[in-house]
Amino acid sequence: MTTEGRRDSPTEDLSGVPGDTWGAPGSPDTNSTMVMEGPQPEMPQKRRVPARLLIMAWVVLLMAAVLVLVNVLTWSALTARNDDRVDSALSQETNEFQEFAGVGRDPDTGEHFTDVSTLFAVHLKRQYPDEAEILFGWVEETSSADGGAGGAPGATAQAGRIRQGQEPPFDVSAEPDMVADILESPRGRGTLDTPAGPMRWEKVRALPPGDQGGAAGWFVIGYFTEADDDVVVSTMQTIALVSLVGLAAVSSAAWWVAGRILTPVRLVRQTAAHITEEDLTRRIDVSGRDDIAALAEQFNSMLDRLEGAFTAQRRFVDDAGHELRTPITIVRGHLELMGDDPEERREVVRLVTDELDRMGRIVEDLLLLAKAQQPDFLRSEEVSLAELTSDIDAKVRRLGDRDWRLESMAEGGARLDPQRVTQAVVQLAANAVRHTERGSTLRVGSAFSGGDVLFWVTDQGPGIPPEEHGRIFERFSRGGGAARGDRGAGLGLAIVRAIAEAHHGRVDLRSAPGAGSTFTLVIPTGRRYV
Repeated sequence: MTTEGRRDSPTEDLSGVPGDTWGAPGSPDTNSTMVMEGPQPEMPQKRRVPARLLIMAWVVLLMAAVLVLVNVLTWSALTARNDDRVDSALSQETNEFQEFAGVGRDPDTGEHFTDVSTLFAVHLKRQYPDEAEILFGWVEETSSADGGAGGAPGATAQAGRIRQGQEPPFDVSAEPDMVADILESPRGRGTLDTPAGPMRWEKVRALPPGDQGGAAGWFVIGYFTEADDDVVVSTMQTIALVSLVGLAAVSSAAWWVAGRILTPVRLVRQTAAHITEEDLTRRIDVSGRDDIAALAEQFNSMLDRLEGAFTAQRRFVDDAGHELRTPITIVRGHLELMGDDPEERREVVRLVTDELDRMGRIVEDLLLLAKAQQPDFLRSEEVSLAELTSDIDAKVRRLGDRDWRLESMAEGGARLDPQRVTQAVVQLAANAVRHTERGSTLRVGSAFSGGDVLFWVTDQGPGIPPEEHGRIFERFSRGGGAARGDRGAGLGLAIVRAIAEAHHGRVDLRSAPGAGSTFTLVIPTGRRYV
């Protein structure tokens, strides 16, 4: 008995406001003034989405995307597993039939099969199909007076089905139209719609023995997939329901967690809304060690700096106003009382010029102190300290008739701004000259001390009381030991301190009443400045 293998034919697929521009060409008066009548309308504020809602929305969106992906992948995996199981079942039954037909003997009698119907009946009797499977054979009708297709003359065989086993979900073999759809299909495998749902089928051609003739037939294997599909649908419904419940739980958790996390941020916003130039005392209570707590700490630090800056600004404005008011008053008084005498006019002009020069120096010092806060205040470079100290000594000797002495010079180099350092040391020397008498000894020098380079100026002046050591470095502050007639603005030591702090250094003071003073500019050299 011979068979045709399964046919591997193609497998079935399973802000701007419009108006004229000031100073535009052709306008009648480019310097005209616009007059607004009545209160100006408030600019509409943009609608802002709460950060809490945004966080929750993003979390929910991400979670939803993940759940959709999980559902799709799960559905694909379950469907692919069902398809593989059906394909495996069909292939197994096909291989078993092909092996049995290839032997061509009845296992019970050992005799060769003489017709296809006997082959089908014996094979089906030995099969135990699954509940979702159906196995049947279909014998084709032959009739010929001279043997026809190789049969014996006058032999006839009735076409029909041969099926054994339990009842399938639907007996396709009992429906001639459905059997015809399967047998007439040019493909060896396909899908058929039945009242019991889709059925995947595969057929194998069975031919009678070549020397005996007889009817040929088809061995058909069917597998009903509705039960498996229902399991997939039920599983996916359960997964989808769990996903929706999980998404709702995640939404609630995201809303609560976002509220907890953003509480310090909300406090920062509320605190910032209540801060004014007159009230910078509000602070945020910091709890925890996360990034939000760090943000609150940084915000409090910023408020501390702002409060210090506003306080210094108000004091600076008050002091500057007071300091500039005196020369302005002097200039106005002399000009108002100036007579017609040429000698008197020359004297008034000299006094007015002197006061204006003092005002100019005050303004220059104020601008220097303001520039000290800018990044380009220093221009650091590699400097020979011995050469720098020698240049400073040569410059300070011109400040006054004093006994100048160079005590020491540091050997080596350091990275600093030589002009600013020279300016600071010369300022210290000029301050020493103002507080000492003619012929007094003044000492300058430089040296290394660990990782710092020191520049100092020592005088034999009246000294400074301990309670004034910190105050004299403030703006517009003058020590109590100034020489008579000193008309300094009180900005020199503030400038020295600003230069030292720009180098990340400091100014040290050793002084006592009657023992003179030593001002030391301390600049770290272990750090390279840019």
